[in-house]
Amino acid sequence: MKKNTRNQPTITENEQTVQTHDHEFTASTKLAEEDDDRHNHRFAGVTSEVIPRGKSHVHSILVNTDFLDHHHEVAITTGPAIPVGEGKHIHLIKGTTTLDDGHVHELLFTTLIDKPLV
Repeated sequence: MKKNTRNQPTITENEQTVQTHDHEFTASTKLAEEDDDRHNHRFAGVTSEVIPRGKSHVHSILVNTDFLDHHHEVAITTGPAIPVGEGKHIHLIKGTTTLDDGHVHELLFTTLIDKPLV
């Protein structure tokens, strides 16, 4: 890698970063609280690129839920790839949101298929 006049690395044509893939997701939290306060939240986004893990890979997710009178953050790592045929895969996500407004929400969802039209 070459360095520029400020002695910082620069990327040459032969050293370009190779992008991998990511996944879209859309999900709802499980219900939390009781009576009139019982509610859930929705969220959507795109995962990070591939994070190698053993013989598979995972992705990280960092997103906010929708806002009622509060919101939660979802900061979690997916499970490994789950093949769904034709060389495609999804990822399972299981965990909880951040603690906000005195409660957390459980999460259980999957990513969408990578490159669905290719």
